[in-house]
Amino acid sequence: MNVLKDTASHNQEKMGTAFGSWKSPITSDLIVSKSVGLGSVSIDGTNIYCLESRPTEKGRSVLVKLSRDGTTTDVTPKPFNIKTRVHEYGGGAYLITDGVVYFSEKTDHRVYRQIIGENPEPLTEESLRRYADFMIDSTRNRLICVCEDHSIEDQEPINSIIAIALDTGNITTLVKGSDFYTSPRISPDGQYLAFISWDHPNMPWDSSYLWLMNLESGKTELVAGGANESICEPQWSPTGQLYFSSDRTNWWNLYSRNNEGEIECVHQMSAEFAYPHWVFGLSTYNFVGNNNIVCAYSQNGSWHLATINTTTKQFREINTPYTNISSITTNSEGEALFIGGCPTQATAVIKLNTETEKSTILKQAIDLKIDPAYFSQPVAIAFPTENGLTAYGWYYPPQNPDHSPPEGELPPLLVKSHGGPTAAASVSLNLRVQYWTSRGFGYVDVNYGGSIGYGRQYRERLDNNWGIVDVDDCVNAAKYLVKQGQADPERLVISGSSAGGYTTLAALTFRDVFKAGASYYGISDLEILARDTHKFESRYLDRLIGKYPETKELYQQRSPINFTEQLSCPVIFFQGLEDKVVPPNQAQMMFEAIKQKGLPVAYITFEDEAHGFRQAENIKKALESEFYFYGKLFGFQPSDQLENIKIINSKD
Repeated sequence: MNVLKDTASHNQEKMGTAFGSWKSPITSDLIVSKSVGLGSVSIDGTNIYCLESRPTEKGRSVLVKLSRDGTTTDVTPKPFNIKTRVHEYGGGAYLITDGVVYFSEKTDHRVYRQIIGENPEPLTEESLRRYADFMIDSTRNRLICVCEDHSIEDQEPINSIIAIALDTGNITTLVKGSDFYTSPRISPDGQYLAFISWDHPNMPWDSSYLWLMNLESGKTELVAGGANESICEPQWSPTGQLYFSSDRTNWWNLYSRNNEGEIECVHQMSAEFAYPHWVFGLSTYNFVGNNNIVCAYSQNGSWHLATINTTTKQFREINTPYTNISSITTNSEGEALFIGGCPTQATAVIKLNTETEKSTILKQAIDLKIDPAYFSQPVAIAFPTENGLTAYGWYYPPQNPDHSPPEGELPPLLVKSHGGPTAAASVSLNLRVQYWTSRGFGYVDVNYGGSIGYGRQYRERLDNNWGIVDVDDCVNAAKYLVKQGQADPERLVISGSSAGGYTTLAALTFRDVFKAGASYYGISDLEILARDTHKFESRYLDRLIGKYPETKELYQQRSPINFTEQLSCPVIFFQGLEDKVVPPNQAQMMFEAIKQKGLPVAYITFEDEAHGFRQAENIKKALESEFYFYGKLFGFQPSDQLENIKIINSKD
């Protein structure tokens, strides 16, 4: 072997590989075949459990027991699938206590009871009810949860808090009358039930209320909340004191209700100690012993861990590498368990000693055997946007130790518009992001105005301005990186899912910065969305745009489907045909309109997917198809063997 010749040849390849053509070990097969989704950590006695979502099993969600040696044991037998569709987005689908699991089954929506090691048995009858957010009421031998009743045709489902008798399965309604409920939590003495409610047209992060109900008398009193206050995550301390998060001072900070009924701030800070209630079962704090809270908080778009002494109010940050933290629970040994992610490690279930700050990884979402040198590290950016304001994002530069581009070439840039829109970019290792950066793309995840993590005022930038502020911020993120010399202005693309798909289509229609885009189950006609969506979000647009049909003209002005003549670049669409949140007709109409214009366009559908893709083969196809689409448009040759897709109006 001529080592000098081989080295020279390697260096020549390294110095001259076009962006987009870089060969990467981060393949679509790796992303879908060896990874699982992790969530909902629970402790029962000395045992630790979590949910695994498995793309290779068509997204089936399974409760697993975690062992100290890193192995897992399935608790949920096939074909059971632990999921709920309350509010369509679900969450809070199971509870485990004293060796018994109570869970919602995806296929029939019934509640099942399973003694660990035995087969699950149905607790509730077959019906059109859905259940979530379980809490055991051991004093009265019943299960308390949120119920969503879909049994009345041509009417919104009815939400309530109910009790399910553990011996008979009989249902008793405890609380009703509001449009929505979440977080029923029983006091340690079994006497009181805390819960949150809100009503149309508000979303829970706009206006919500915390209530306290005496379970013996049925008397209910208001604890906190209001027209411009959002309440999250009520929890009881071991001593019976009620805690919760409120954004009454712009930030979601922790508060407590003392024995005299007075509200006290536990620790005031310009940071978010909560996450908006998109799903049930959220847990950003918990109690270690009687006098300490372990909590996660978000600041400048990144999550941190800390403890607060409830007696002295002393706040102590815990040093961890994790920048994305969720599902916090604690055990009797003073340990915190949570789902943690960071830019260099796969998401994992973490066990941490809050005193020594020593942590142990119990279970990783994927066992990576990849050199971290292939991982692009996110850089926090703050950039100027409209009206003299500042917006934020996370920029990932192209990164691959085996390749460098030809001299003078600038990389293509993929601008990511997150969903929600009341959500945020996650700062942890995401192999789908690294798929792009390791092939030579720059990638920017934009926390546009309306995102969480920067206070209520930043969230409210989007009020009446959806389709304007979010679009401007995504456009200005791209312009900022072009100005910094980090992106090729002729190869700017934008991609987003759901609400992010709407921002994507609006940016492509109403601005002329991007050269192509990808819409994943995105919204093209706001009027149809206002008339045809599920209960949870049926009035969401009242605040984001205006009340419908009173402001019908605004809906028409901001709907990309009405202005396809302004769209002058190619688009690829991805759509699940079982989607109830954004119906498939949204993508179909936009696809037909672009096809008639003669622009290159592709439309990929999945018959057995709903809102969000969960099956391995579909995730793989969507990712590779988007990459293939850009390769055809920008003229680079991917090193991957990609399946050809049909691009209408393509010259090839």
